[in-house]
Amino acid sequence: MEGVKVLELASWTFVPAAGAVLADWGADVLKIEHPKFGDPQRGLVIGGLESGGISFIMEIANRGKRSVGLDIGTDAGREVLYEMVRQSDVFLTNFLPDARARLRIDVDDIKAVNPRCVYVRGSGHGPKGPDAPKAGYDGTAYWARGGVAHSLTPPELDWPVNQTAAVGDLPGGMTIAGAISAALFHRERTGEAAVVDVSLLGTAMWSMQPGIVATYLHNMDKMPRPDRSQNRNPISIHYRTKDGRFFKLSMLESDRWWADLCRHIDRPDLIDDERFVDAAARAENSAACVAALDEVFGARTLDEWRTAFDTLAGAWAPVQSVTELHDDVQAHANGYLREVTHSSGKEYRLVAAPAQFDMTPPDLVPCPEHGEHTELVLLELGYDWDRISELKDARTIT
Repeated sequence: MEGVKVLELASWTFVPAAGAVLADWGADVLKIEHPKFGDPQRGLVIGGLESGGISFIMEIANRGKRSVGLDIGTDAGREVLYEMVRQSDVFLTNFLPDARARLRIDVDDIKAVNPRCVYVRGSGHGPKGPDAPKAGYDGTAYWARGGVAHSLTPPELDWPVNQTAAVGDLPGGMTIAGAISAALFHRERTGEAAVVDVSLLGTAMWSMQPGIVATYLHNMDKMPRPDRSQNRNPISIHYRTKDGRFFKLSMLESDRWWADLCRHIDRPDLIDDERFVDAAARAENSAACVAALDEVFGARTLDEWRTAFDTLAGAWAPVQSVTELHDDVQAHANGYLREVTHSSGKEYRLVAAPAQFDMTPPDLVPCPEHGEHTELVLLELGYDWDRISELKDARTIT
């Protein structure tokens, strides 16, 4: 994305995360913030977690950008914005329709300034329908309305399970970044600059598509969640180890992997056991098969199974905490965790956007301070210091 200029007028996580992905890929992303208030996420502390003035959620969604403090509610500020639009390839926003119209930053306004600019809207519910003008966060449009909470909540719970931070925002941001890439490719081929829309509701429905399609076809309210002992494939479920840890087997072609698994767990006698001899027999006798494997797996610790499974051909994985990912050898081998130095001097880690090019992970730059690059960007636009001082005195910029 080197050479691509992205103008971001967005706050919170969903849409700014798209700008962060594009910045990871080399785009020049200008983040426009109100000169006094900035992105409201700068003041959000999730779960009481903040370290040395570093807001982890702000850093995640805004690394690698340049921040411009600009009041686009004024004529002077809007003219500065339009000057940036003239030099931009992408205009990225999550402002609601009324705000876009009031501030004169809607599709027609931006296209009138630069017809080649790809206009991108991230929303809670999509650009059409009665709820298009309504606000939406990942907790509402993605997690609640999109069917995720309902699908993941066991029936015995009195309340829906809680989401984790940005669980819908970050895949939504990645979706926007991919859509922008496609739109830029389309512009290169045709000269046409498309209008791109991505919503949290649409992203959730894409994620929940197996359940959406299956429940429609089978006239169900929810995908069935059978007791693990009744699973028709006993080598595609979770198991508990001696030290209270868990791992997941995902050996979908069970006849292909059964014998190898039995040898790795030192139970070759199970290979030809008439109850478990093939997939049909294991499905018929699933409770007995799961019980036999529970006994075996419960006799060793997770680390012992890691060693035993080193040459296992079928897919399996330990159930890890997010803390353990800091020491995951695969994560480090592929550069998924990147070291970043904050302006305060504190070092921390961010997760790189998952797509890599030529097997090279990106070097990440921390989130900018509020308005850190205002003067530099205006100088690049051709403004002189006298005009910059006038804008600053009028509190149009910061």
